[in-house]
Amino acid sequence: MPSVRPDITIREYQDFVREVYGKPNDLHFDLHDMLNNVQRFAMRGLKGIRQGKPDKIRANILISMSWFVSTINRLHINIEDALWKRYPYLCSYCATCPCSCREFKDAPRKRLPIDESRRPRTLREFQQMLQSIYPAEKRTIYKAGVHMAEEIGEFSEALLAYRGEHKEKHFGSVLIEAADLFSHYLCVFNSLGMDIAEELSRMFSNNCHICGKAPCECDFRSVVSYDS
Repeated sequence: MPSVRPDITIREYQDFVREVYGKPNDLHFDLHDMLNNVQRFAMRGLKGIRQGKPDKIRANILISMSWFVSTINRLHINIEDALWKRYPYLCSYCATCPCSCREFKDAPRKRLPIDESRRPRTLREFQQMLQSIYPAEKRTIYKAGVHMAEEIGEFSEALLAYRGEHKEKHFGSVLIEAADLFSHYLCVFNSLGMDIAEELSRMFSNNCHICGKAPCECDFRSVVSYDS
């Protein structure tokens, strides 16, 4: 029975999404459709932020992230490797931990040294790494949500450019923006004070969180009309 454990790795989470949702997504949704679901559930999460409803934020951001993982599975992206390369226990811009971009906002982007001995193993440890780089105490949930929305836009733009020309340089931008977006899902949960792996394990304790099947048997109409 496919399920998400609190100690799951990012790679295992990708495998879970592939096993449960890969087949129905291949049958019913193209990349544009999946990206639309990334966006629509993220916007519902932002509505939850505006309304001050943590449960609404949590549920919708988790669903948005799972659609995002379905999208990068379709693109054969290993998001754990992309995330570690982009954030090797350092800010991707100023190369410090915690981030000190405000102190060096006009400085050129720095080359990131990568110490493999510090690489997190689990999704929970990656979330803790992002908390070390970008402490949640330094920004509100509103700012975290807006930044996540910005990253969804940048990922969408990069994917559009790649799908239009299919050039390697554009796919490189997709990798970067995918890592940035995934990091900001984790940062939103840091701002909520929630363990994202624990919350995923509750939502996906038994195959699909709606129909309870693997592969998921939800039809197209039930997906597009799902109320969260």
